[in-house]
Amino acid sequence: MFNDRTSPLSLLQTRRSGKPRDLIAPGPDEGQLRTILEVAQRTPDHGKLAPWRFVIVPLEKRDALAALLENAYRAEKPDAGRLEIEAMHQFAHQAPTLVVALSAPVEGSKIPLWEQELSAGAAIMNLLHAAHALGFAGGWLTGWPSYNEDVRAAFAKAGERIAGFVFIGTPGREQEERPRPEYDNIVSIWDR
Repeated sequence: MFNDRTSPLSLLQTRRSGKPRDLIAPGPDEGQLRTILEVAQRTPDHGKLAPWRFVIVPLEKRDALAALLENAYRAEKPDAGRLEIEAMHQFAHQAPTLVVALSAPVEGSKIPLWEQELSAGAAIMNLLHAAHALGFAGGWLTGWPSYNEDVRAAFAKAGERIAGFVFIGTPGREQEERPRPEYDNIVSIWDR
């Protein structure tokens, strides 16, 4: 997975999100995607609950996803304009690979819900790191589709929520480094 010139730390230091609209083919093949999702599973998971799931949306199902998004959007916003509907179709057709990440907490567990939700986020971060290690870029989006009940019901079981849509592909343009917080603004030493 790593070559002689790239250390694991260097991979972590260079990972950045790709804009899903800029991700082009090729995306990961079936074996690479399996590897990416297996790495995603290697996440902190108090209680060994696996409080997350992943649903792959193949390219041939993207038109169905676009129709689902359009219908759900129109049901919620009957006066939606053409540009809003086009945005739903564009969302569904970004990047060659799409994984819907679900927070799937185990009800009745002694592990607090918050910890289970954090584990789902950590699994997505591992997914993004694995995609980067294989030479791809990933973009984790939420937005309106993640919070709509009809869209949620199409992917999630009872008690589950969409944690995000993870788009994976090859960067179609140079990825810009975004501003990062200053170290001293986010790190302090406890002094009580």
